[in-house]
Amino acid sequence: MEKTPTNNIVPHNINENDTAIVSLVGAGPGDPELLTIKALNVINHADVILYDHLVSPEIVALFPTHTNTIAVGKRFNCCSTPQKTINQLMIDFALKGQSICRLKGGDPFIFGRGGEEALYLEQHHIRYQVIPGITAAMGCCAYSGIPITHRNVSRGFTVITAHGNDYDIDWPTLAQLQHTIIFYMGLHKVAWIAQQLIAAGVSSQTPMAIISQGTTPQHTHLISTLIELPQQLALNPLASPALIVVGDVVRFANQIHSIPDSVNNVLAL
Repeated sequence: MEKTPTNNIVPHNINENDTAIVSLVGAGPGDPELLTIKALNVINHADVILYDHLVSPEIVALFPTHTNTIAVGKRFNCCSTPQKTINQLMIDFALKGQSICRLKGGDPFIFGRGGEEALYLEQHHIRYQVIPGITAAMGCCAYSGIPITHRNVSRGFTVITAHGNDYDIDWPTLAQLQHTIIFYMGLHKVAWIAQQLIAAGVSSQTPMAIISQGTTPQHTHLISTLIELPQQLALNPLASPALIVVGDVVRFANQIHSIPDSVNNVLAL
């Protein structure tokens, strides 16, 4: 039986002998040891690295000194690089015959606009590949001792962005799923998230965690309940990036203490 090819995406109208290529690479949640071998190989051999704000300083420190590196990140309420500019940079460098590492925090296809960039490259007939990374939901929860799924506790999980219009989230459906719910980009909306979930029928005593700067040496988590955590956060502010986890699996954070050597100060406040 002929095996389905497993190599990365190469548009059919591109010469596969062409060395110029854009790699959409997931850098993982922050710990450089969570980089895949393939991601590190691309970083080490790229002519240009276009990297996001969410790529940790520890990973940026691994960039070869001779490589052209350009920060193209986006920050909450700060100056950000427009997506149009990022797209044009990829095209410009590729047309010069250079290999580009488009490096993103987590996984490029999970809230990383990797799909948008892949489609843009398709439209402009630029050869590219996609290299997945460990997404924040998996990495940060694991480093905090929170199993996203657990037998007889959570049969599934839902990841959702809190960034954007408030009315985009179907709260009643989320409440009925009985999944672990993980919010990206929601640090500034914790009280609102808790209010909406309680209003939709989730118990106010449901465990809730905020994981700040996950998998880095600054990894910190704050654990409480839907009703209490917003007030505790006000008393103990956390830095972004942060992940919000809601569900009974959060209780295991106080029982599972397998902390990697790269994390020095995991705190349950």
